[in-house]
Amino acid sequence: MNWNPFITCAITGSGASQGVHPNLPITPEQIANSAIEAAKAGAAIVHCHVREPETGEPSRRVDLYRDVVDRIRSSGENVIVNLTTGMGGDLLIGPNGTDTPLEGSDLVGPDERIAHLHDTLPDICTLDCGSLNFGDGNLVYVGTPDYLRIGAEKIRALGIKPELECFELGHLWFVNKLVEEGLIDDPPFVQVCLGIPWGAPATPRTMQTFADQMPPNAVWSGFAISRMEMPAVAQAMLMGGNVRVGLEDNLYISKGEFASNAQLVERAVTIVESLGGTVAGPDVARERLGLAKR
Repeated sequence: MNWNPFITCAITGSGASQGVHPNLPITPEQIANSAIEAAKAGAAIVHCHVREPETGEPSRRVDLYRDVVDRIRSSGENVIVNLTTGMGGDLLIGPNGTDTPLEGSDLVGPDERIAHLHDTLPDICTLDCGSLNFGDGNLVYVGTPDYLRIGAEKIRALGIKPELECFELGHLWFVNKLVEEGLIDDPPFVQVCLGIPWGAPATPRTMQTFADQMPPNAVWSGFAISRMEMPAVAQAMLMGGNVRVGLEDNLYISKGEFASNAQLVERAVTIVESLGGTVAGPDVARERLGLAKR
């Protein structure tokens, strides 16, 4: 049991939710403002993607990341900034194989995936720890062992803490390998990501299996997407982890009612407190994760 979990809020993600949620944060100003509101509601960490301001399409533009981070930091709000490095791994397989990659693929190397980190120097960045058949169809997220080793080395050289995202158990197996090889500084920070087709299913037994196979001294967090988001808050806390919510993972506060990030954080705070716990703030989270103050 973790009686004092910290909350991560995943602000906007890279899915096609801009065509579903009428108030999804899209511009740098909207993303930063939503992150600040989430922090005021109780999030210790804000996890940010960026989108093309005119279309809402996911983006890897460095200037957009810089704008988001500058706005969050200049606000004076005490919150840990966590940026994705998952963009640039999308490979669309053609029906004949020889026509691969299809239009719509966004597949780049390790350097380009972390290009925005050099200017922004977030406290944390994600490292998606393996490849995955991402949903139905022919989309594969590509994260090879060699790419991940290179990414881990470069992220550490920048003084940034990697959040090691695991979408299935093979990813966690490789996290343990990275730790064994000395590529991850202590304590490892692992994020268990459940319910993404076709990764690990969002069930209590699945989360417990991940919890049982964490690296030594790991700090871990867990979440599930869609309607399982709030049940996963309780499950992660009960199993000794920290928690994550946000519009990247779920768009609704109740059936048919769109949420804001602040509302999702407030609901997570209520769950933690209803179980007899208290929510850890950013200073406590920094100490547990071994983060330097920026």
